[in-house]
Parts: sequence; C-alpha cells; structure tokens
Amino acid sequence: MAATIIAPPKIRQTNLLIGGKWTESRSGKRFATVNPVNEQVLAEVAQGDVADVDAAVKAARAAFDSGPWSRMDARDRGRLMNKLADLMEANLEELAGLETLDNGKPLRDARAADLPLAIDCLRYYAGWADKLTGDTIPIRGNYFCYTRREPVGVAGQIIPWNFPILMAAWKWGPALAAGCTIVMKPAEQTPLTCLRMAELAQEAGFPDGVINVVTGYGDTGAAIVRHPGVDKIAFTGHYETAQKIMVDASATLKRLTFELGGKSPNVVFADADLDAAVAGAEFGLFFNQGQCCCAGSRLFVEQSIHKQFVEKVVARAKTRQIGDPFDLNTTQGPQVDADQFHKIMSYIDKGKSEGAHCLTGGSRIGNKGFFIEPTVFDNVSDDMSIARDEIFGPVMSILPFKNVDEIIDRANNTYYGLAAAVWTKDVQKAHRFAASVRAGTVWVNCYDVFDAAAPFGGFKMSGMGRELGAAGLANYTELKTVTMSLG
Repeated sequence: MAATIIAPPKIRQTNLLIGGKWTESRSGKRFATVNPVNEQVLAEVAQGDVADVDAAVKAARAAFDSGPWSRMDARDRGRLMNKLADLMEANLEELAGLETLDNGKPLRDARAADLPLAIDCLRYYAGWADKLTGDTIPIRGNYFCYTRREPVGVAGQIIPWNFPILMAAWKWGPALAAGCTIVMKPAEQTPLTCLRMAELAQEAGFPDGVINVVTGYGDTGAAIVRHPGVDKIAFTGHYETAQKIMVDASATLKRLTFELGGKSPNVVFADADLDAAVAGAEFGLFFNQGQCCCAGSRLFVEQSIHKQFVEKVVARAKTRQIGDPFDLNTTQGPQVDADQFHKIMSYIDKGKSEGAHCLTGGSRIGNKGFFIEPTVFDNVSDDMSIARDEIFGPVMSILPFKNVDEIIDRANNTYYGLAAAVWTKDVQKAHRFAASVRAGTVWVNCYDVFDAAAPFGGFKMSGMGRELGAAGLANYTELKTVTMSLG
C-alpha cells in the first residue's frame, strides 16, 4: 500500500495564557515537549509554577466575581462556545496535526475521532448554557420556595496526555456552559493543542480571564489544587494522583470530580457474532496505542469458542499498520513518551515471566521512537500482573471462562470500575451482565461508543462524579434554595 504522508503543522504557541495575555513563566523556565516518533524536541514550552498559578487564579477569580463573564447572558455564553466550535472545525486539519505531532496517535484517528468529538462536545454544552433551571417547591406555610443552579466558581482542570484536545473539550464544555471560569493545566507531554485551542477561544471573543492555561509539571497542578481561590478541581488521570489531590483539596473542601483508570472486562459469549466480537476486541484494546482508560484489557472468552476466537484476534492484531502517524495508512503510532514505553515493556516481561503465552508481538519496533508491537497474551490467569494492573498500552490479555455466573464474579474482581462490554445475542444475558457488573459504562455488542450526551465515569477507584451529559454539567454548579415569605 502506497504511503500517503501529510506534512505536520507549524507550532504557533508555547507560552502561558493568563488573564488574556500570552506570557513567559515568572521564572523564565521552559520544558521540552518531545516527538514520540523520533524522540526529538518539538518545542520548548513555558514552565509555570506557583506564581503563575496564583496570577491565573486571580484572573479567573476577577472574571468570575466582577468581570463580564458573571454578567453575560447565558445565551451569549452559548454563542461564544459555538463560535469556538466553528473555529475548531475551520482549523481541524491544523489541530489534528498538532495532536498527532505531540501525542503520536495516527492522524487518521485525530481527524476522524478526537476532533469531531471535541467539537461536538462544545456544541452540546453550548446548547445547555441557557437551560440551567431550578425548581419551585411547595413547602409548609405561606412561603414561596425555589431553587437556583449557580456556577461553582473558578474551576481548576488537570487533563491527561492520551486525548489532549478531547479532554480539554470535556472539561471546558460544562464549565463554560455553567458560567464558571477556568485555570487548566494540560499534560506536560502534550500541551500544544490546548494552547492552540486557547488561542482560538480568544479569537472567538471569550473575555480575558475566563480561560487560563498554565503549562508545567505535577507541581503546577498541585499549586492549582492548593490555591484557596479555586472552587473545584476536575482531574483525569491515575488514581494515585487523585488520592494526593483529595488530601491537598481537603484544606479548602474543594468540589472534586475524578475520571480515573480502568481494567475493563470485555466479555465474549459463545453465542456472539464472532467476527464482530473479534473486531470489537481489537479496537477496544489497541485503539490509541492501547492508551485508553476504558480499554478492554481483560478479554474474557467463553471456553467453547476460545481457540477459534484466539486464532482470529491474533490474525487481526498482525494486520495493524505500525509506523509514521502522519501516514494515512498507519493504524498504530508510538507510545506517548519514554516513561510509558518502558512501563509497557516491563509488563510484557512480567506477562512472560508469570507464565502467560505471548502469541504475537512483545517487542520494540526499531531503535528510535516509542513503537511497540501489538501484543496478545493467552493462558492468562486473574492473579497475573497483566490481568490486574492498568498497563495503558497495546497489550491484550485473553482469559477463558465457563458460564455467566463465573464471569460476573471475575469481571467484578478488580478495584477499578470504569467500563465493561459484553458480546452476546441473548438479550436476557446481556441485561443481566449490564445490571451486575460494577462499572460506570457497559457496552453491549459494541465498544468505545461515546457521545457528549451520555455520562461517562467510574465506580470504585475509577473515579468520582461524571463527565458529559447533564450529569457532567451538574458537577460545575451549586444548588441554592431561596425561601420567601408571602405574608
């Protein structure tokens, strides 16, 4: 197949956005964002610290407390959000290219999934901006009682590197619709699309201080969490970081929402459409280089079809095209950085040493860049590291099971609870599994189906609260009760 390689876009912005001004960090420090394809530095980005966070929070606080944002009509907020979505659509090729450049994901995926979903999310929440209503409540006595939904205030938002622009949209959408102002820290591995998106927000006409972006490392995020001027923290990432955020946020009792990791069970019954289940299993694990919090990384296959299924899924894994993500034929790019690469390779080694059978893959590709072969393990048991820990890479673990009672218990045998899937033609079996599995999202005969209207989040250690839908919007509001005497 002939290569069709697209040229990467120009990097426009590498500074901090604070109070409507693009600025160097107070310290003057910068850090490198690295191309995961060749390990070369793409750009030096401003490294924000406590002083920069303080300035950003003060700007967000002013915009919320006394600036035009707090006085703006809700429909006008919605119009600005729609204008930002229009600008993102007009610059889709550039934004998709930046996402690919910084993250390493195939350009075809950034074009077809990340950008359309991000744009749709902003448009969905733009429609909500003037629809945040309260209730009138009949109470005893001669009183008029009603409730108001009011914005929580300044939202500190910390996003991961696996879907940078989509995670920014998931956070900005409900916050802006509710009337909050924002201080965002994108992941240090992938800051470029968030910075460009913030430029487009300025072009759309958002008032100064409504959206602030402070790039940096973990200490930058910690400064946002600890700042007394921040009312809420929304974080997507690892549960260990969320635990630290809970401790730091306790001093000011900040509102918290977490979308964390998973070890999602993907269950295939013998009566499933086998080819559809194989395709769904491959997509559910290998999409985005396996770097998905909801990846179907525990693939349970009913024993009677186990051998046939394994043969098919291994054959499919071998067809994946690994290479330059700007080649439109590529279906798998590099992992995001060296740390992630070495973590994944260490788990592949653990799988082999603990007795799992590596049927395909398991090795690095080339000696430059962070490319890993699509890897499939069989003969995996529930107690192995590759079956219990979140790997966040292109490593599939296949586990056989005998019946529905057994699989419900085994699916729930994890401290995670983000997502699950079941493949079957038996409606009763599908509904029983969906009702019994402890997960925030259950897909039936499909995988990774997302929509801005459908809430997403986890049970147990996979998170608190929800992203998307009306539930995601509620996280950015406070409920106020007003009671008035009528006589």
